[in-house]
Amino acid sequence: MAEKLRVLAVGAHPDDIEILCAGTLAKYAAQGHQVTMAYATNGEMGHMLIQPPELAQIREKEARNSAAVIGAEVIWLGYPDEFIYHDHDTRMRFIDMIREAKPDVVITHNPQDYHEDHRIVNDLIFVSSFLGTVPNIKTEHDAHTKIPPVYYMDSLAGVNFLPTEYVDISEVMEKKAAMLACHESQVKWLKDHDNIDIIDFMKTLDKFRGLQCGVDYAEGFRKLDAWPRQLTQRVLP
Repeated sequence: MAEKLRVLAVGAHPDDIEILCAGTLAKYAAQGHQVTMAYATNGEMGHMLIQPPELAQIREKEARNSAAVIGAEVIWLGYPDEFIYHDHDTRMRFIDMIREAKPDVVITHNPQDYHEDHRIVNDLIFVSSFLGTVPNIKTEHDAHTKIPPVYYMDSLAGVNFLPTEYVDISEVMEKKAAMLACHESQVKWLKDHDNIDIIDFMKTLDKFRGLQCGVDYAEGFRKLDAWPRQLTQRVLP
């Protein structure tokens, strides 16, 4: 992949990207591509004790620390956790996010994921990645010049998701784990709320995806198949 790409990953919550596609982002970054990590909600509901206003600040700091591990840019949208909706204002903000990042490729949630916030973000990306190229829709940033391909990242625990493409992340697994570990509040929340060691949870899924494609660890993806997003070459690293 000689051409340097602008890569945009969009997660509903701080830590979604890290759990499901941070290994791929680490590989992109190591190859010299520009990576932007966009977080749609502020994650303010994700703790047993810390109250939402304080937690939102903590989670933004955690997200920025995670992105810094691979030198990625951050777009922090700050929508309320559990209450993001596909309305006019949100659509316009997502369109402007696409124009700000100007991606050559977008990675986001798959449309059948378990969480409604994930599904809403998927829907917003489907629409905004197309409308971001329409000049007569006016936002802060100028219209993007291309309709980017979109790749869906795995679901939590791989439920109801069959990858069609894989990325070998064996060499960057520990960097991915370091990115996820930056989300200290969520390591505790998921242990207390769901009895999950989220770092082990992540590694287990990636070990399973690696088993499917013959490597130690992998991340699985499906490409959005819709005109005019078809490709003649692979863009995943």
